[in-house]
Amino acid sequence: MDEQELDRYRVEGTKVRIVRDALEQNDVIGIVVAWDEDSVLIRRPNRRVVKLSRSYRIQPADEPRQWSL
Repeated sequence: MDEQELDRYRVEGTKVRIVRDALEQNDVIGIVVAWDEDSVLIRRPNRRVVKLSRSYRIQPADEPRQWSL
């Protein structure tokens, strides 16, 4: 995911889904707050902030979930 796309999600307040593995229950859904070269900060609906690796798949939450190895 490139910088421009992350910035667009942050500015528009788009909910994103972070797909970490094959189980949908392990996905993190929230709003992009900040990022650096290695990680991204996501604010979840319960207002907690989670720091995740940018190597995970990041997609808009309203799109169908996509998982690939």
